[in-house]
Amino acid sequence: MSSVANVAIHESQFPENVRRDLLASLRTGEVNHKFHYDSVKQTQKWLALHQKYSPSRTDPDCAAIYDRSFEAVRARIEANKVHVVGLGCGGGQKDTRLLRLLQKGGKEIFYTPSDVSTAMVLAARVAALEVVLENNCHPFVCDLATAEDLPKVLDNFAPADAMRIITFFGMIPNFESEVILPKLATFLRSKDLLLFSANLAPGNDYRAGVRKVLPSYDNDLTCDWLMRFLLDLGVEPGDGEVSFRIEDDRNVAGLKRIAAYFQFNRKREITIEDERFQFGPDKPIRLFFSYRHTPKIVRLLLDNYGIRVIDEWVAKSEEEGVFLCTRK
Repeated sequence: MSSVANVAIHESQFPENVRRDLLASLRTGEVNHKFHYDSVKQTQKWLALHQKYSPSRTDPDCAAIYDRSFEAVRARIEANKVHVVGLGCGGGQKDTRLLRLLQKGGKEIFYTPSDVSTAMVLAARVAALEVVLENNCHPFVCDLATAEDLPKVLDNFAPADAMRIITFFGMIPNFESEVILPKLATFLRSKDLLLFSANLAPGNDYRAGVRKVLPSYDNDLTCDWLMRFLLDLGVEPGDGEVSFRIEDDRNVAGLKRIAAYFQFNRKREITIEDERFQFGPDKPIRLFFSYRHTPKIVRLLLDNYGIRVIDEWVAKSEEEGVFLCTRK
């Protein structure tokens, strides 16, 4: 492995655009999730949280549904060249398991780990280079929510005749569906495949299922990770506390999410260059939200945006599912 890594950075993550998004977060009191992955320290805190609470790490059956989905993808591939695009790649562990399986099948593999966090794409690159040639690995930093030309950009990272497999693991919980799903649909060409995972609410009672998983959010590791953003802006731990609640989605009837808010117990001013933002007991700030779906809701949402589910795997715990999709 070379001691130098080449990372492509989309203009959506250029400093002036990051600053714009940060100011928008403070003006609205609703933090853009990307700011929780901004630094190496935040990335390490998130990886530790993921290791302890993610079902894909703690539940062997959950890990197995990913492996079964990877086998299903391998069986469908006829092309000799395959381009795996990890949208929101995180540390790249799941993508690397898929890459390893494709390599064993004799495919020429290209990999684009993509995330808003440079630290994340570098972690995914290191994991993938156990399998992929360094010249075929193209780390890519971008903001999925604001970048408009990503399908065209991805064409630069692999030959035109390479079949594209898009992975979208653990991402849909942190996006409003009407924002991200139209964009996701534009990535899929006629013969491409999408592997899409969702955090689910277990059981037949949807709201009770959401309540059941609340402790995996409402814990010290999650609070420590989320607070890093505020601490870096000058908020002090004694200014308030993080609280979690279950709330209804604003646009999709019946859909619920778990949200984290910082409730101030005293006034606090946050200054960004020449702009000042006032917070206090009457003005909390939303730090985070995470949707919990059901398989039925996932299928309906994807279908609304021209994405067809052709197979699915749900863990025995019913807390996570993987969906194999194509364009309708």
